[in-house]
Amino acid sequence: MSRQSISFTKPNDEWLKSQVDNQEYSSKSELVNDLIRQARNQQIQIDYIKNKIEKAEKSGFTRDSKEQILAQAKSMLNE
Repeated sequence: MSRQSISFTKPNDEWLKSQVDNQEYSSKSELVNDLIRQARNQQIQIDYIKNKIEKAEKSGFTRDSKEQILAQAKSMLNE
């Protein structure tokens, strides 16, 4: 695992400390890694929706309903 040195604003540092103090996470590193994982998963979802929209715009339509697209996006949250 690589080591990095990063700086946080005071409010962000206090929030990180509170999460560790509340035993939500064992360390700031664990918390930051979890936040990065969450951001990466969100980006996957954003890219999926973006691709669906672009495909629909290019084809003029999509066979998936709004509800189907939303359900697919929500299912990706649980992966």
